[in-house]
Amino acid sequence: MKVVRVGGGQGFWGDDPDAPRRLVEGGPIDYLMLDYLAEVTMSILQKQKERDPKAGYARDFLGAISSVLPSIRSGLKVVANAGGVNPRGCADALRGVAPDVRIGVVTGDDLLDRLDELVAQGHKLANMDTGDPLSTVRDRVLSANAYIGSAPIVEALQKGAQIVVTGRSTDTALTMAPLRHEFGWSATEYDRLASGIVAGHIIECGAQCSGGNCLYEWREIPDLANVGYPIVEGSPDGTFVVTKHPGTGGRVSVHTVTEQLVYEMGDPHSYITPDVVADFTTIKLAQDGENRVRVSGIRGAPPTDKLKVSIAYRAGYKAVGTLVYAWPDALDKAHAADRVLRERLDRLGLKFDKILTEFVGVSAAHGPLTPPTDAPEVQMRIGVRAENKAAVEGFSRQIAPLVLNGPPSVTGFAGGRPKVEEIVAYWPALIDKRVVQTAVTIV
Repeated sequence: MKVVRVGGGQGFWGDDPDAPRRLVEGGPIDYLMLDYLAEVTMSILQKQKERDPKAGYARDFLGAISSVLPSIRSGLKVVANAGGVNPRGCADALRGVAPDVRIGVVTGDDLLDRLDELVAQGHKLANMDTGDPLSTVRDRVLSANAYIGSAPIVEALQKGAQIVVTGRSTDTALTMAPLRHEFGWSATEYDRLASGIVAGHIIECGAQCSGGNCLYEWREIPDLANVGYPIVEGSPDGTFVVTKHPGTGGRVSVHTVTEQLVYEMGDPHSYITPDVVADFTTIKLAQDGENRVRVSGIRGAPPTDKLKVSIAYRAGYKAVGTLVYAWPDALDKAHAADRVLRERLDRLGLKFDKILTEFVGVSAAHGPLTPPTDAPEVQMRIGVRAENKAAVEGFSRQIAPLVLNGPPSVTGFAGGRPKVEEIVAYWPALIDKRVVQTAVTIV
Protein backbone atom coordinates (compact mmCIF):
# COMPACT_ATOMS: atom_id res chain seq x y z
CA MET A 1 0.00 0.00 0.00
CA LYS A 2 0.98 3.60 -0.55
CA VAL A 3 2.46 5.16 2.59
CA VAL A 4 2.43 8.91 3.32
CA ARG A 5 4.80 10.21 5.97
CA VAL A 6 3.73 13.27 7.98
CA GLY A 7 6.23 14.65 10.49
CA GLY A 8 5.17 16.77 13.47
CA GLY A 9 7.84 19.46 13.83
CA GLN A 10 6.27 21.92 16.30
CA GLY A 11 3.94 21.27 19.22
CA PHE A 12 3.28 24.86 20.26
CA TRP A 13 4.45 28.42 19.67
CA GLY A 14 7.83 28.43 21.41
CA ASP A 15 8.82 24.83 20.68
CA ASP A 16 12.37 23.98 19.59
CA PRO A 17 13.04 26.27 16.59
CA ASP A 18 15.54 23.79 15.15
CA ALA A 19 13.15 20.82 15.24
CA PRO A 20 11.69 21.34 11.72
CA ARG A 21 15.12 21.29 10.13
CA ARG A 22 16.28 18.25 12.09
CA LEU A 23 13.08 16.40 11.26
CA VAL A 24 13.37 17.13 7.54
CA GLU A 25 17.09 16.39 7.28
CA GLY A 26 16.91 13.29 9.48
CA GLY A 27 15.14 11.11 6.92
CA PRO A 28 12.35 11.02 4.35
CA ILE A 29 9.00 12.69 5.05
CA ASP A 30 6.36 13.89 2.62
CA TYR A 31 4.68 16.53 4.77
CA LEU A 32 5.89 18.71 7.61
CA MET A 33 3.12 19.62 10.08
CA LEU A 34 3.74 22.62 12.35
CA ASP A 35 1.24 23.37 15.12
CA TYR A 36 1.66 26.81 16.72
CA LEU A 37 -1.69 27.76 18.21
CA ALA A 38 -3.38 27.48 21.58
CA GLU A 39 -6.32 29.43 23.02
CA VAL A 40 -4.15 32.02 24.77
CA THR A 41 -1.89 32.31 21.72
CA MET A 42 -4.70 33.77 19.63
CA SER A 43 -5.26 36.63 22.09
CA ILE A 44 -1.52 37.38 22.25
CA LEU A 45 -1.36 37.51 18.46
CA GLN A 46 -4.45 39.76 18.33
CA LYS A 47 -2.81 42.23 20.72
CA GLN A 48 0.28 42.21 18.48
CA LYS A 49 -1.88 42.93 15.45
CA GLU A 50 -3.54 45.83 17.26
CA ARG A 51 -0.09 47.41 17.63
CA ASP A 52 1.04 46.49 14.11
CA PRO A 53 -1.49 45.53 11.39
CA LYS A 54 1.21 43.46 9.66
CA ALA A 55 1.73 41.28 12.77
CA GLY A 56 -0.56 38.69 14.36
CA TYR A 57 1.11 35.49 13.17
CA ALA A 58 3.80 33.17 14.58
CA ARG A 59 7.03 34.81 13.44
CA ASP A 60 9.03 31.68 14.31
CA PHE A 61 7.40 30.11 11.27
CA LEU A 62 9.54 32.19 8.91
CA GLY A 63 12.73 30.74 10.35
CA ALA A 64 11.32 27.23 10.17
CA ILE A 65 10.53 27.66 6.47
CA SER A 66 13.94 29.14 5.76
CA SER A 67 15.61 26.12 7.35
CA VAL A 68 13.75 23.61 5.14
CA LEU A 69 13.34 25.64 1.95
CA PRO A 70 15.57 23.40 -0.23
CA SER A 71 13.41 20.41 0.69
CA ILE A 72 10.20 22.32 -0.13
CA ARG A 73 11.60 23.08 -3.56
CA SER A 74 12.33 19.36 -3.91
CA GLY A 75 8.77 18.24 -3.11
CA LEU A 76 8.23 18.53 0.66
CA LYS A 77 4.91 20.16 1.58
CA VAL A 78 4.27 22.12 4.79
CA VAL A 79 0.96 22.56 6.62
CA ALA A 80 0.85 25.01 9.53
CA ASN A 81 -1.62 27.10 11.53
CA ALA A 82 1.06 29.77 11.97
CA GLY A 83 -1.26 32.36 10.43
CA GLY A 84 -2.85 33.06 13.80
CA VAL A 85 -5.13 36.08 13.43
CA ASN A 86 -3.40 37.28 10.25
CA PRO A 87 -2.89 34.43 7.74
CA ARG A 88 -2.58 36.88 4.83
CA GLY A 89 0.08 38.85 6.67
CA CYS A 90 1.92 35.61 7.35
CA ALA A 91 1.79 34.72 3.65
CA ASP A 92 3.09 38.17 2.68
CA ALA A 93 6.03 37.72 5.04
CA LEU A 94 6.65 34.23 3.64
CA ARG A 95 6.95 35.66 0.14
CA GLY A 96 10.05 37.49 1.32
CA VAL A 97 11.53 34.21 2.51
CA ALA A 98 10.32 31.94 -0.28
CA PRO A 99 9.27 34.02 -3.30
CA ASP A 100 9.28 31.02 -5.66
CA VAL A 101 6.98 28.78 -3.54
CA ARG A 102 3.21 28.42 -3.93
CA ILE A 103 1.49 29.38 -0.68
CA GLY A 104 -2.09 28.40 0.11
CA VAL A 105 -3.80 30.80 2.54
CA VAL A 106 -6.90 29.62 4.41
CA THR A 107 -9.12 32.35 5.85
CA GLY A 108 -12.63 32.60 7.27
CA ASP A 109 -12.06 31.46 10.84
CA ASP A 110 -11.74 35.02 12.21
CA LEU A 111 -15.16 36.17 13.45
CA LEU A 112 -14.09 39.23 15.42
CA ASP A 113 -15.50 41.80 12.98
CA ARG A 114 -18.72 39.76 12.59
CA LEU A 115 -19.61 39.30 16.25
CA ASP A 116 -22.31 41.98 16.45
CA GLU A 117 -23.82 40.83 13.16
CA LEU A 118 -23.89 37.20 14.33
CA VAL A 119 -25.47 38.05 17.69
CA ALA A 120 -28.10 40.17 15.91
CA GLN A 121 -28.90 37.12 13.76
CA GLY A 122 -29.63 35.08 16.88
CA HIS A 123 -26.30 33.34 17.44
CA LYS A 124 -25.95 33.71 21.21
CA LEU A 125 -22.32 32.59 21.49
CA ALA A 126 -23.04 31.74 25.12
CA ASN A 127 -20.19 30.59 27.32
CA MET A 128 -20.13 26.78 27.14
CA ASP A 129 -19.11 26.51 30.79
CA THR A 130 -21.38 29.10 32.44
CA GLY A 131 -24.18 29.74 29.93
CA ASP A 132 -23.62 33.52 30.19
CA PRO A 133 -24.41 35.53 27.05
CA LEU A 134 -21.54 37.11 25.14
CA SER A 135 -23.03 40.54 25.86
CA THR A 136 -21.57 40.39 29.39
CA VAL A 137 -18.03 40.71 27.97
CA ARG A 138 -18.62 41.99 24.44
CA ASP A 139 -16.92 45.35 24.99
CA ARG A 140 -13.74 43.58 26.17
CA VAL A 141 -13.38 40.95 23.45
CA LEU A 142 -9.92 40.70 21.90
CA SER A 143 -10.29 37.82 19.44
CA ALA A 144 -12.91 35.38 18.18
CA ASN A 145 -11.96 32.46 15.97
CA ALA A 146 -13.88 29.39 14.85
CA TYR A 147 -12.05 26.07 14.79
CA ILE A 148 -12.06 25.01 11.14
CA GLY A 149 -11.45 21.49 9.87
CA SER A 150 -9.44 19.82 7.14
CA ALA A 151 -11.54 20.64 4.05
CA PRO A 152 -9.98 24.00 3.14
CA ILE A 153 -6.47 22.63 3.74
CA VAL A 154 -7.24 19.77 1.35
CA GLU A 155 -8.54 22.32 -1.15
CA ALA A 156 -5.28 24.28 -0.92
CA LEU A 157 -3.23 21.12 -1.49
CA GLN A 158 -5.40 20.20 -4.45
CA LYS A 159 -4.66 23.63 -5.92
CA GLY A 160 -0.95 22.94 -5.78
CA ALA A 161 0.07 24.73 -2.59
CA GLN A 162 3.52 23.77 -1.33
CA ILE A 163 2.94 25.57 1.97
CA VAL A 164 -0.52 25.86 3.52
CA VAL A 165 -1.04 28.58 6.14
CA THR A 166 -4.20 28.66 8.24
CA GLY A 167 -5.58 30.62 11.14
CA ARG A 168 -7.40 28.77 13.93
CA SER A 169 -7.51 25.33 12.40
CA THR A 170 -7.96 22.42 14.75
CA ASP A 171 -4.61 20.92 15.65
CA THR A 172 -5.67 17.51 14.37
CA ALA A 173 -6.71 18.76 10.92
CA LEU A 174 -3.12 19.73 10.12
CA THR A 175 -2.16 16.05 9.95
CA MET A 176 -5.45 14.64 8.75
CA ALA A 177 -5.65 16.95 5.71
CA PRO A 178 -2.50 15.61 3.99
CA LEU A 179 -3.70 12.02 4.50
CA ARG A 180 -7.17 12.87 3.25
CA HIS A 181 -5.70 14.65 0.24
CA GLU A 182 -3.28 11.86 -0.67
CA PHE A 183 -5.75 9.00 -0.21
CA GLY A 184 -8.87 10.74 -1.51
CA TRP A 185 -10.98 10.06 1.59
CA SER A 186 -14.50 11.42 1.17
CA ALA A 187 -16.38 13.43 3.78
CA THR A 188 -18.46 10.36 4.70
CA GLU A 189 -15.63 7.84 5.23
CA TYR A 190 -15.94 8.39 8.94
CA ASP A 191 -13.67 5.58 10.14
CA ARG A 192 -10.79 6.71 7.95
CA LEU A 193 -11.34 10.36 8.81
CA ALA A 194 -11.37 9.42 12.49
CA SER A 195 -8.05 7.63 11.98
CA GLY A 196 -6.61 10.79 10.48
CA ILE A 197 -7.86 12.76 13.48
CA VAL A 198 -6.26 10.30 15.93
CA ALA A 199 -3.00 10.48 13.98
CA GLY A 200 -3.13 14.25 14.26
CA HIS A 201 -3.90 14.13 17.97
CA ILE A 202 -0.91 11.86 18.61
CA ILE A 203 1.67 14.13 16.94
CA GLU A 204 0.07 17.55 17.52
CA CYS A 205 2.26 18.15 20.60
CA GLY A 206 5.52 17.30 18.88
CA ALA A 207 7.95 15.20 20.93
CA GLN A 208 5.43 14.73 23.73
CA CYS A 209 4.51 11.40 22.07
CA SER A 210 8.10 10.38 21.36
CA GLY A 211 9.49 10.48 24.88
CA GLY A 212 9.23 14.10 25.97
CA ASN A 213 7.17 14.88 29.08
CA CYS A 214 6.71 11.13 29.53
CA LEU A 215 5.76 9.90 33.01
CA TYR A 216 6.17 6.16 32.41
CA GLU A 217 9.77 5.12 33.18
CA TRP A 218 10.93 8.65 32.41
CA ARG A 219 14.42 7.96 33.74
CA GLU A 220 14.92 5.37 31.00
CA ILE A 221 14.00 7.61 28.05
CA PRO A 222 17.28 7.85 26.10
CA ASP A 223 19.02 11.01 24.86
CA LEU A 224 16.28 13.60 25.39
CA ALA A 225 18.78 16.27 24.40
CA ASN A 226 18.43 14.92 20.85
CA VAL A 227 14.78 13.84 21.08
CA GLY A 228 13.30 12.72 17.79
CA TYR A 229 10.10 14.42 16.69
CA PRO A 230 7.27 12.07 15.66
CA ILE A 231 6.30 10.82 12.23
CA VAL A 232 3.01 9.26 11.13
CA GLU A 233 3.24 6.69 8.33
CA GLY A 234 -0.32 6.69 7.01
CA SER A 235 -1.96 4.08 4.77
CA PRO A 236 -5.09 4.34 2.60
CA ASP A 237 -7.13 2.02 4.84
CA GLY A 238 -6.73 4.37 7.80
CA THR A 239 -4.14 2.36 9.72
CA PHE A 240 -0.90 4.12 10.53
CA VAL A 241 2.40 3.76 12.35
CA VAL A 242 3.86 6.31 14.74
CA THR A 243 7.66 6.41 14.61
CA LYS A 244 10.70 8.72 14.56
CA HIS A 245 13.94 8.89 12.62
CA PRO A 246 16.67 6.34 13.46
CA GLY A 247 19.54 7.74 15.47
CA THR A 248 17.44 10.28 17.35
CA GLY A 249 16.73 10.28 21.07
CA GLY A 250 13.49 9.69 22.88
CA ARG A 251 11.24 6.67 22.51
CA VAL A 252 8.09 5.71 20.62
CA SER A 253 6.25 2.95 22.47
CA VAL A 254 2.72 1.93 23.34
CA HIS A 255 3.22 3.74 26.65
CA THR A 256 4.40 7.05 25.16
CA VAL A 257 1.63 7.03 22.56
CA THR A 258 -0.99 6.15 25.17
CA GLU A 259 0.03 9.07 27.37
CA GLN A 260 -0.44 11.45 24.45
CA LEU A 261 -3.78 9.89 23.48
CA VAL A 262 -5.33 10.72 26.86
CA TYR A 263 -3.96 14.27 26.78
CA GLU A 264 -6.84 16.79 26.45
CA MET A 265 -9.16 13.99 25.39
CA GLY A 266 -12.46 14.69 27.15
CA ASP A 267 -15.14 12.08 26.43
CA PRO A 268 -13.22 9.10 24.98
CA HIS A 269 -16.31 7.91 23.12
CA SER A 270 -16.82 11.26 21.44
CA TYR A 271 -13.77 13.28 20.40
CA ILE A 272 -15.51 16.01 18.44
CA THR A 273 -13.88 17.77 15.49
CA PRO A 274 -15.35 19.72 12.54
CA ASP A 275 -14.74 16.73 10.24
CA VAL A 276 -15.76 13.71 12.29
CA VAL A 277 -16.43 12.41 15.79
CA ALA A 278 -13.76 9.87 16.75
CA ASP A 279 -14.28 7.06 19.26
CA PHE A 280 -11.04 6.74 21.19
CA THR A 281 -12.23 3.56 22.91
CA THR A 282 -11.84 1.70 19.60
CA ILE A 283 -8.14 2.52 19.18
CA LYS A 284 -5.82 -0.49 19.04
CA LEU A 285 -2.09 -0.02 19.70
CA ALA A 286 0.62 -2.59 19.03
CA GLN A 287 4.40 -2.37 19.12
CA ASP A 288 5.57 -2.82 15.53
CA GLY A 289 9.31 -2.90 16.07
CA GLU A 290 11.75 -0.59 17.80
CA ASN A 291 10.28 2.93 18.07
CA ARG A 292 7.28 1.92 15.98
CA VAL A 293 3.66 1.72 17.17
CA ARG A 294 0.90 0.53 14.85
CA VAL A 295 -2.52 2.16 15.34
CA SER A 296 -5.69 0.55 13.96
CA GLY A 297 -9.35 -0.23 14.57
CA ILE A 298 -10.52 3.37 14.90
CA ARG A 299 -14.20 4.08 14.41
CA GLY A 300 -15.79 7.39 13.55
CA ALA A 301 -19.25 8.98 13.41
CA PRO A 302 -20.76 11.94 11.53
CA PRO A 303 -19.68 15.39 12.72
CA THR A 304 -21.98 17.76 14.56
CA ASP A 305 -23.60 20.82 12.99
CA LYS A 306 -21.62 23.21 15.19
CA LEU A 307 -18.14 24.65 15.32
CA LYS A 308 -16.37 25.67 18.50
CA VAL A 309 -15.43 29.32 18.75
CA SER A 310 -12.46 30.45 20.83
CA ILE A 311 -13.08 33.94 22.20
CA ALA A 312 -10.56 35.86 24.30
CA TYR A 313 -11.41 38.96 26.33
CA ARG A 314 -9.77 41.38 28.73
CA ALA A 315 -10.49 40.43 32.35
CA GLY A 316 -8.60 42.86 34.57
CA TYR A 317 -5.04 42.74 35.86
CA LYS A 318 -2.76 40.45 37.83
CA ALA A 319 0.65 40.35 39.46
CA VAL A 320 2.62 37.50 41.01
CA GLY A 321 5.42 37.85 43.52
CA THR A 322 7.75 35.28 45.11
CA LEU A 323 10.01 35.04 48.15
CA VAL A 324 12.13 32.04 49.19
CA TYR A 325 12.44 31.13 52.87
CA ALA A 326 15.29 28.93 54.10
CA TRP A 327 15.49 26.20 56.76
CA PRO A 328 14.89 25.93 59.69
CA ASP A 329 11.09 26.26 59.84
CA ALA A 330 10.95 27.36 56.21
CA LEU A 331 7.26 26.54 55.77
CA ASP A 332 6.27 28.29 59.00
CA LYS A 333 8.15 31.40 57.88
CA ALA A 334 6.43 31.35 54.50
CA HIS A 335 3.00 31.03 56.13
CA ALA A 336 3.84 33.91 58.47
CA ALA A 337 4.94 36.07 55.52
CA ASP A 338 1.66 35.35 53.79
CA ARG A 339 -0.32 36.46 56.85
CA VAL A 340 1.76 39.62 57.27
CA LEU A 341 1.37 40.57 53.61
CA ARG A 342 -2.40 40.05 53.62
CA GLU A 343 -2.77 42.18 56.75
CA ARG A 344 -0.78 45.00 55.16
CA LEU A 345 -2.84 44.86 51.96
CA ASP A 346 -6.03 44.99 54.03
CA ARG A 347 -4.73 47.94 56.07
CA LEU A 348 -3.98 49.81 52.85
CA GLY A 349 -7.54 49.23 51.66
CA LEU A 350 -6.48 47.32 48.56
CA LYS A 351 -9.29 45.11 47.29
CA PHE A 352 -8.87 42.17 44.93
CA ASP A 353 -11.15 39.74 43.15
CA LYS A 354 -8.84 36.96 44.28
CA ILE A 355 -5.66 36.38 46.25
CA LEU A 356 -3.91 33.04 45.82
CA THR A 357 -0.87 31.86 47.77
CA GLU A 358 1.11 28.72 46.92
CA PHE A 359 4.00 27.21 48.81
CA VAL A 360 6.27 25.84 46.12
CA GLY A 361 8.39 22.95 47.28
CA VAL A 362 5.73 21.76 49.72
CA SER A 363 2.17 21.94 48.47
CA ALA A 364 1.87 23.95 45.24
CA ALA A 365 1.52 20.95 42.93
CA HIS A 366 -0.58 18.58 45.07
CA GLY A 367 -2.08 20.82 47.76
CA PRO A 368 -3.44 19.04 50.86
CA LEU A 369 -2.39 15.63 49.49
CA THR A 370 1.24 16.50 50.25
CA PRO A 371 2.44 15.21 53.65
CA PRO A 372 3.95 17.76 56.07
CA THR A 373 7.68 18.22 55.72
CA ASP A 374 10.50 20.26 57.19
CA ALA A 375 11.64 21.46 53.79
CA PRO A 376 15.13 22.95 53.33
CA GLU A 377 13.55 25.88 51.49
CA VAL A 378 10.06 26.99 50.48
CA GLN A 379 9.04 29.53 47.85
CA MET A 380 6.03 31.60 48.81
CA ARG A 381 4.33 32.53 45.55
CA ILE A 382 1.41 34.92 45.90
CA GLY A 383 -0.73 36.40 43.16
CA VAL A 384 -3.61 38.86 43.03
CA ARG A 385 -6.26 39.61 40.44
CA ALA A 386 -8.47 42.70 40.17
CA GLU A 387 -10.33 44.92 37.72
CA ASN A 388 -8.62 47.89 39.38
CA LYS A 389 -5.09 48.21 38.01
CA ALA A 390 -4.08 50.59 40.81
CA ALA A 391 -4.84 47.95 43.44
CA VAL A 392 -2.60 45.44 41.67
CA GLU A 393 0.17 48.03 41.39
CA GLY A 394 -0.20 48.62 45.15
CA PHE A 395 0.27 44.91 45.79
CA SER A 396 3.43 44.85 43.67
CA ARG A 397 5.03 47.42 46.00
CA GLN A 398 4.48 45.28 49.12
CA ILE A 399 6.65 42.24 48.27
CA ALA A 400 10.14 43.70 48.61
CA PRO A 401 9.53 45.23 52.08
CA LEU A 402 9.02 41.74 53.49
CA VAL A 403 12.72 41.03 52.95
CA LEU A 404 13.67 43.24 55.93
CA ASN A 405 10.46 43.67 57.88
CA GLY A 406 8.96 40.18 57.71
CA PRO A 407 9.97 36.68 58.86
CA PRO A 408 13.70 35.91 58.65
CA SER A 409 15.85 33.94 56.22
CA VAL A 410 14.64 35.35 52.90
CA THR A 411 16.82 34.38 49.94
CA GLY A 412 16.56 34.39 46.17
CA PHE A 413 14.81 37.76 45.83
CA ALA A 414 15.67 39.29 42.47
CA GLY A 415 14.09 40.99 39.52
CA GLY A 416 12.48 43.92 41.30
CA ARG A 417 8.78 44.47 41.82
CA PRO A 418 6.30 42.01 40.33
CA LYS A 419 5.13 43.02 36.88
CA VAL A 420 1.50 44.08 36.51
CA GLU A 421 -0.03 42.26 33.54
CA GLU A 422 -3.36 42.40 31.79
CA ILE A 423 -5.41 39.20 32.14
CA VAL A 424 -6.76 37.60 28.98
CA ALA A 425 -9.60 35.19 29.76
CA TYR A 426 -11.04 32.41 27.62
CA TRP A 427 -14.67 32.25 26.45
CA PRO A 428 -15.61 28.99 24.67
CA ALA A 429 -18.74 29.05 22.53
CA LEU A 430 -20.52 27.18 19.73
CA ILE A 431 -21.83 28.42 16.41
CA ASP A 432 -23.73 26.98 13.46
CA LYS A 433 -21.29 25.65 10.86
CA ARG A 434 -23.20 27.27 8.04
CA VAL A 435 -22.25 30.80 9.04
CA VAL A 436 -18.50 30.13 8.90
CA GLN A 437 -17.34 30.32 5.31
CA THR A 438 -13.70 29.54 4.63
CA ALA A 439 -11.76 30.67 1.57
CA VAL A 440 -8.53 29.48 -0.04
CA THR A 441 -6.17 31.81 -1.89
CA ILE A 442 -3.02 30.67 -3.69
CA VAL A 443 -0.18 33.19 -3.49
